[in-house]
Order: sequence, then structure tokens, then C-alpha cells
Amino acid sequence: MNASVPVLVVDDSRTMTTIIGTLAREIGFSDIDQVHDGRSALDRLREKTYGLVLSDWDMRPMNGTELTQQIRKDSKNSKIPIIMITAKCDADEAWLCGADGYLTKPFKANDLREKIEEVLARRDEELPLAG
Repeated sequence: MNASVPVLVVDDSRTMTTIIGTLAREIGFSDIDQVHDGRSALDRLREKTYGLVLSDWDMRPMNGTELTQQIRKDSKNSKIPIIMITAKCDADEAWLCGADGYLTKPFKANDLREKIEEVLARRDEELPLAG
């Protein structure tokens, strides 16, 4: 896990962005930006290159699924790993709509680290071999 990459935390709850940002710092990330809605997230993604997006699923007016779809449409940002943060805990993952994984609230720093490592390892396996 490369903790030197910039991380964007998106949640309409200021308390949750603070908590998630703190957990990301606990596992080694230092360049963490926080926004409170999908539109602001898209604006930030146009301004700065991020290595990871941690987004709440249930936000208004643009939810995490809609945000993910918008990110995936943008050629500059389409490959950014996205992890949804949610209270949703059923087995149907169709709501992910392009996100790389999800974490169910509440979670601890170690849970966040494990999910990031899992997502990045899966992405590495999907890269075509050079040759």
C-alpha cells in the first residue's frame, strides 16, 4: 500500500469525514482532502490527482453510486480506486456501480487498511502483463 498518494474523503456528514480522515492518517496517509458532497468531490478531482477515493454511499443530492459513475466517465480519473463507506450491509453489491469495494460502518483503522490493500491487490492482478 502506497500511503503517499493523496486521498479524497467524501461524506455529507462532517463528523464522518473527520473520522474517516483520522483513520486514514492512523494507517499512514498524510495527504487527505475532505469534501461534503459529490459535486465538490468532482470539482476537487478536476483540480488534483488522487490515488484513492473513500466515499459515503448515502449522500444528498448526489449519492456515492452517482459520484462513482461520474468519476468513471472522466478519462483522467476513471481508474482511481474507489471504496464506498456505508451502513448498508445486505449481500447485494449491485449498488456499488463501479466502486472497487466497500466498508460497512462502523469500522476501525485496521479494517480500512485491509480493505485498501485488498482493493489495490485486486487491481494489480487485473493489470495486463508487459511484454
